Amino acid sequence: MGVAHRRLVILGATGTVGCQALDLLERAGSPLRVLALSAHRREAPLRALAARCPGAAMFLTSRAEDHERLLELLLAGDYDVCLQAMVGAAGLPFSAAVLGAGRHLALANKESLVLAGGILMELAARTGAVVVPVDSEHSAIHQCLAGRARSEVKRLYLTASGGALRDLPLCQLESVTPVQALAHPNWSMGPRITVDSATMMNKAFEILEAEHLFGVPARHVRVLQHRQSVVHSLVELVDGSVLAQMGPPDMSFPIHYALHYPARVPAPLEGYSPRLFAQLNFEEPDPERYPALALGWRAAELGGAAGAVLNAADEVAVAGFLEGQLPYSEIPSVCAETLDALPPLPAATLADIAAADAWARQHARALRTALR
Repeated sequence: MGVAHRRLVILGATGTVGCQALDLLERAGSPLRVLALSAHRREAPLRALAARCPGAAMFLTSRAEDHERLLELLLAGDYDVCLQAMVGAAGLPFSAAVLGAGRHLALANKESLVLAGGILMELAARTGAVVVPVDSEHSAIHQCLAGRARSEVKRLYLTASGGALRDLPLCQLESVTPVQALAHPNWSMGPRITVDSATMMNKAFEILEAEHLFGVPARHVRVLQHRQSVVHSLVELVDGSVLAQMGPPDMSFPIHYALHYPARVPAPLEGYSPRLFAQLNFEEPDPERYPALALGWRAAELGGAAGAVLNAADEVAVAGFLEGQLPYSEIPSVCAETLDALPPLPAATLADIAAADAWARQHARALRTALR
């Protein structure tokens, strides 16, 4: 079926990625037709978005009936593309439903892969579903690897801006406020991912995502700090060549790519500018400033439910920080201690993952209370 006839479902439509996607589709005059939109509780913004999409169905997943109806719609597969832009672990069953129906999943909900990447990628392989990442880093790798055998790949490099606090003296990290942590120098994102960028926990998660998406072991995934956020990731091949995908720090580019893949559809975006490439710097992240980064490799080494546990602990810790209940500097501590306490939990099914998630949240909340 050609792009001109594709029917689109947007999950998490009122969030940053969902709104950007709809704006982009309108600006581009895209032939994609929005079939359905979802939000969790934000009914008024959802209705405003739906008014721009004639005939689109609306779902509020905080309502049990809408939650089930949306899952039924996704499992029925009467659509072509789903942009999964929900936030947090709650997005996992919806991602699984899209893959179970064998549909094209434009995946911005990174938690789905962090929690259950092995389960989801096996499901996609069985049903013939297509998974295209919306994360700028994994979108870059996806584009660099197009048509290449995995045997040609030696190493993946994820780039990181360093976040809002990259130049703050280390001695001041204990007293960081949410306002400071949310002031990202390059990207416009939601609150949790912006805090995760400051701690580099987002890169810890991206290590796990890359392992699942591309079949490259986590030990062969590296992270480089790149302040300009112009080179979105690099792929080193076995012959020593290095491929890079470059562009402005604008999520519209990976969103557009993921929605229309495998076609290359003209976009109403300005990509190349000589000044964009005037200065490109790369450095190793400082482990003292970013202790959370190492937890990605640790979780990959542990395997099983470790990704789910790390994600749950981070959700609890970041929420505590944003609510003024936890110092910024203790976010990695809550995550590391929760991961260290991980008992031998099964991780073969989505129910197992949900149980591990619940255990980790309870453990992390107790730690958060103790560290106030």
